[in-house]
Parts: sequence; structure tokens; C-alpha cells
Amino acid sequence: MRNILIIAGRELAAYFATPVATVFIVIFLILQGTLTFNLGNFFDRGQADLSPFFSFLPWVFLLLVPAITMRLWAEERRLGTIELLLTLPITQAQAVIGKFLAAWAFCAIALVLTFPIILTVRYLGDPDMGVIVSGYLGALLVAGAFLSIGSAMSALTRNQVIAFVLGVTVCFIFAAASYPLVTDFLNRNTPLMAEIARRLAVVDRYQDFTRGLISLRDLVFFTTFIAFWLFLTTVLVDQRKAD
Repeated sequence: MRNILIIAGRELAAYFATPVATVFIVIFLILQGTLTFNLGNFFDRGQADLSPFFSFLPWVFLLLVPAITMRLWAEERRLGTIELLLTLPITQAQAVIGKFLAAWAFCAIALVLTFPIILTVRYLGDPDMGVIVSGYLGALLVAGAFLSIGSAMSALTRNQVIAFVLGVTVCFIFAAASYPLVTDFLNRNTPLMAEIARRLAVVDRYQDFTRGLISLRDLVFFTTFIAFWLFLTTVLVDQRKAD
């Protein structure tokens, strides 16, 4: 565990050692604020809740999270530092988990910085704080799911742009898997695939959290989902570290 925390601390510090952290957080806050208060008709709805905020959040993560993960392994391979990292007294799994936790902590910081929106809702009315806390937990799990996918895509190539495009594409597949356009198409061809798509839809699982429902089933889904992609990342790092 100590090795994982050392790697995570190193990676998290690296984010804030460059303008990447500031740029990401600023863009994230601007996008979320604009979408929530403008496109989400926050003030016109006449309800003191964060429904507009939570409804746009997965799609903002869909675009921004792969920008965080694209450098996790692609940059290490491009610079040739991956061999140095993996010669340290740590396992590949520890390195993968450490890098993932750093990126996850970074996303958590970005979410915490949206607290002015909560203060605004509290000022305007009496929101259900349980629903808000549940929604934030779901948002953090969605970020973790997308980060795990992005990590695997970064381990697949040494080109950061390709890693970003692959990350956005695969995240979009799991985000939109339960939408009628997708399920209707699959139902006409392979009903079994339509059912599988619904069960693997990340955004669909996230919706329960935004309603204040925290179920063991959804927690197990996100835990398993993240674990699978991190395992895949470990395999890819092992196979491609010498490329």
C-alpha cells in the first residue's frame, strides 16, 4: 500500500507542477457552470436541486477525463521512462493503481471546487443534501470508470492524441449504451446484445445516484468495472513496455 501511495503522490504532484491542472479545472468549472445555469435552465426551473448539474456531468467528464489519462502511460513510453519506473521495487499493478488513484484524486479535487453551486442552491431554497451527496458519489464513480478506461487506452499507445481519441470513443460507448437509439438498433438485430448494453451502461447506473439511491448492485458494478479496466491496463503495460 505504501508503494501505491508513493506513486499516487508523485503523479498528483506532477499534475500541479504544470499548467495542466489549472487548465483542466478552469475548463471543467466553466463548462459545468455554463451548462448548469444556462442550458440547464437552473433559475427558470423553480426547484432548489442540482439535477441540471448532475445531468451534464458525465458528458463533461467524457470529454475531459481522457485528457487527464492520455499521458499516464503514453508519455512514459514516449520518453522512455517506463523502463525506469518499472525497475523500481514496485509491481506493475502497484504502478497502475497508483497512477489511477492520482488521477482520481485530481478529479475529486475538481468536483470539490464546484461547491459554490451547492452554496447557491442552499441560498435559493432547501435542497435535499442526501441527494446531493449521493449525486457527488455517483459522479466520482463515473469519473473513476472513465479514468480506468482512459488508463487502458493510454497503455495501448505511445501517442497521446491517439490515447485521447480512443479514450473518448470507448467512454462514449459505455456512456450511451442504454440510450434508445442504441438499444433499439441492437434489439432489431441481437436482443441479447441490447440487454448486455443496458447492463453495462455507466450513465444508466449513475442515474440512481442522482436520485439519492445508493444500491449495493451499482457499487459492485462500478468497483468491478474499474477493476477490470485496471487489470487490462496492467496486462497492456506488461506486453508493451518494451515497444
